[in-house]
Amino acid sequence: MNEIIQTTQRIIGDSILEISYIIASLCFVFGLKMLSHPDTARKGNIIAAIGMGLAIVTTITLHTIDGVHIGNIPLILLAIAIGTVIGWMVALKVKMTAMPQLVSLFNGMGGGAAALIALMEFPHIETGSMANGHVLAILLGIFIGSVSFAGSMIAFGKLDGRIGDIRAPWLRYLNMALLVVLLGIIVFIMATGTSAESVQPLVFVLFALALIYGVFFVMPIGGADMPVVISLLNSFTGVAAAMGGFLYGNQAMLTGGILVGSAGTILTVLMCKAMNRSLMNVIIGAFGGQAESSNKEVGNIREINLSDTAVLLSYSHKVVIIPGYGLAVAQAQHLCHDLDKLLEEKGVEVLYAIHPVAGRMPGHMNVLLAEADVPYEKLIEMDEINPDMPNTDVVIIIGANDVVNPAAEDDPGSPIFGMPIIKAYEAKNIIVMKRGMGKGYAAIENHLFYNDKTRMLFGDAKATLQKLVAEVKSL
Repeated sequence: MNEIIQTTQRIIGDSILEISYIIASLCFVFGLKMLSHPDTARKGNIIAAIGMGLAIVTTITLHTIDGVHIGNIPLILLAIAIGTVIGWMVALKVKMTAMPQLVSLFNGMGGGAAALIALMEFPHIETGSMANGHVLAILLGIFIGSVSFAGSMIAFGKLDGRIGDIRAPWLRYLNMALLVVLLGIIVFIMATGTSAESVQPLVFVLFALALIYGVFFVMPIGGADMPVVISLLNSFTGVAAAMGGFLYGNQAMLTGGILVGSAGTILTVLMCKAMNRSLMNVIIGAFGGQAESSNKEVGNIREINLSDTAVLLSYSHKVVIIPGYGLAVAQAQHLCHDLDKLLEEKGVEVLYAIHPVAGRMPGHMNVLLAEADVPYEKLIEMDEINPDMPNTDVVIIIGANDVVNPAAEDDPGSPIFGMPIIKAYEAKNIIVMKRGMGKGYAAIENHLFYNDKTRMLFGDAKATLQKLVAEVKSL
């Protein structure tokens, strides 16, 4: 009788567990869908978090292996508590300028966790042929997770200014050789392995070489390509997590991994399209800072003062603001929104032109302006805003550089030639707010600054916008 009761309880528990995974998966899907709009993004994030919380709680309480429940629950809860506190504190303190670094760090942690899970599962493989999907999932989890972890850490260091670029041509050949060796190790293990013990040293070699490959994979990639790299590494982490889902037959883990992997892949493709480059060209091209424009004729710059800027803006019909990483550095997004509200009170139409790769990560400018409560309807994508540029009275470029550089269209010798840009040069008047004449993230000259319609407004973006707001108010 007791055995029947225990069997019934186990069946009910397993059923509840599977249902909870389905609910969690639905939460992930709906949460991701809601993240596509700033008005629903916060709610979508909460829904996805609830789904993850449900999957964790039900796994801890209901998951069994041969009728035995999960042990070490106090240690698991302690680890969850420590991670929650650290994540909460980091998220509260991180500056908007450091958001790309934080994304890289969190992404790397996910990849590292997936690799460690696969590494710990390998010794439990049953003796026999290893030419099966279970072993492949483990080996791919180790390989992809390790590359994602190491690559994300290097991306973090580059974005934070702690690691420079290594542009040695031999690195490309080393990377290709490492990739061939890694794939060869996976094939060799699956083809010749008869037990976990017989190939365990090779698994550790795979793990170590994958970490090295992850480092060298990101090292040569230029700074201007980092948004694409972040998106690509994000997709790697998703795939590694999906491998874990295959290992455990866990629908929630599998769904989450597939969503992250597919979303990262789609975003990577879209980013490459926005730069008019193939993914392979991004990986081996590394245009960030490696070359100069072939057109050396520049010209003279022309400055404008705050009073003239305020008058020009106040008596315009249409103004387009083009934000860039410099706006994030100055943390001036709120003042920027104050300026656009003042101008709208004077009857000026104000829009924001958003380039897909502006900033240091995908969607960086959207997040930045959403934080300042800029209405989503005012954020216009590059393809939509470009046809209306000739009808724009004033374009204000705040901290952007490469995404408005006309060299992408008229200088075949430029490293960014062919990259779609916001056509600021077509506006009737151009105002560029910069600290100085420093080059952008791609480290190439921007000839827009020497255009006859361009006026430079030098100074810190936050201080300059503060004074500009005061000038507009006084008119």
